[in-house]
Amino acid sequence: MSGAKVRFYQHFSQQTAALCVYLLMEAKNVRLSGDVGGEHPILFFDGVCNLCNSSVDFVVRNDKRKHFRFAALQSNTAAKLLGDHSINLDDPSSFILYQNGMIQHKSSAALAVLNKLGFPFSLARIFKVLPLFIRDRVYDLVARNRYRWFGKKETCRFPTEEERGLFLD
Repeated sequence: MSGAKVRFYQHFSQQTAALCVYLLMEAKNVRLSGDVGGEHPILFFDGVCNLCNSSVDFVVRNDKRKHFRFAALQSNTAAKLLGDHSINLDDPSSFILYQNGMIQHKSSAALAVLNKLGFPFSLARIFKVLPLFIRDRVYDLVARNRYRWFGKKETCRFPTEEERGLFLD
């Protein structure tokens, strides 16, 4: 084989391997059992984090079809649904989306929520071109500093009367 063909195959193999690693990382969503939430995706969030609560407020305000349901990571619903699935509820630093028996977390969950909200928020899916480890590294940086940068509440968020049907306990 000529040197050019060898270099092509080496380059092609590296690109293919990188794509496979990326797809495997994206596919690390965990399948859960049960039908909690029914047809509605459930967004689990840190109930005492100001940034997380602001994010939930944003989703509630922009979810015109009332597609999502919400539960704090400190709630009974989270303990029941996520407690047995290697999710550390004592360290609520993740944004978790439960949908169709699957969970997504961190940046993948955030992008999935924005996509479900529709245009213009769905344009955020452009960030899917970034490898998961880069997106989650940025997510982890914000998550580690969220209390310092945005503050913390003494108790979990209480839904308003209009929102009550959207929140699970």
